Amino acid sequence: MRKPIGSERSPEQRPERGSMGEPGAPRDQAAERQGDRDATPLSTVVRVRSLLPSLPPAERRVAQRVIDDPEAVANSTITELAQTCGTSETTVIRFCRAIGFHGYPELRLTLATEAGRAQSAGGGRIIGSDISPDDSLEQIVEKVTFADARAVEETASQLDIKMLEQVVDAVVAADRVDVYGVGASAFVAADFQQKLHRIGRVCSAWADAHIMLTSAAVLSSGDVAIGISHTGATVETIDALEVAKARGATTVALTNFPKSPIAEVADLILTTAARETTFRSGATASRLAQLTVVDCVFVGVAQRTYGPTRKALEATYEAVRGRTVRPDRRRR
Repeated sequence: MRKPIGSERSPEQRPERGSMGEPGAPRDQAAERQGDRDATPLSTVVRVRSLLPSLPPAERRVAQRVIDDPEAVANSTITELAQTCGTSETTVIRFCRAIGFHGYPELRLTLATEAGRAQSAGGGRIIGSDISPDDSLEQIVEKVTFADARAVEETASQLDIKMLEQVVDAVVAADRVDVYGVGASAFVAADFQQKLHRIGRVCSAWADAHIMLTSAAVLSSGDVAIGISHTGATVETIDALEVAKARGATTVALTNFPKSPIAEVADLILTTAARETTFRSGATASRLAQLTVVDCVFVGVAQRTYGPTRKALEATYEAVRGRTVRPDRRRR
């Protein structure tokens, strides 16, 4: 039985503190951390959402309040927030430090700044909320497209470029790449397999639990296994990566939650930043965010193998060019 992630944090797992930094921390490092926070609207909410499952229950209630209404948190005292969440002020402070802030005042200030910037970007409209029974179809379209665009933007802004580079290096050097995913993640796995296969990379995508395990069992140290799971808690995908890792393959996880169980069996972790709503759980915004990361990996691999990739793309294009309807057969 796997031990849940997040119940105990080692010093290596603890996030860095806030922009004021540790005592004695260089000022340029503190400024850099603040700059990272200011890079995109609601970047704090994105970070809190990604860490939510790994937090203890009391801190999780505080985190959920930040996610649900960051503006209200920015306007609340620490006592008011603690009472609203049914917890103590000490827990609120622990939560602030867990997500990288020195204390509650810094969190309030950052949330207020980010909320104001997000409202300005939306022209004063609040379109990032969940879909309600009274929404018109026009409002539904607006909210869905906003959430989808936001998932892609926030995923790109928080993507670890150094980690991405390591994944690209591993795929380029791999003799074989196996991609695992079930449910909605299976479609993303199939998309990645098709892309790599078209440029001549040996790649397979598996969605069946038994085939995933048998495929992973014949991997070796020169191979790469990629597990895709929005929650990071999909048993079938975790088990396949675990077998692949035991065989010596380089294991990669693509998940929305960097401290989820799949991280325990992954050598490299790529994260998305998608928020699912009532009618779109686990299948829409998360899929678009995953496809964004997959495309980044694919283009990175294609660039590293530019010559062979160009030849493969030309050959595959030529192979299917004759399968389109001729102009003289089209309706007039």
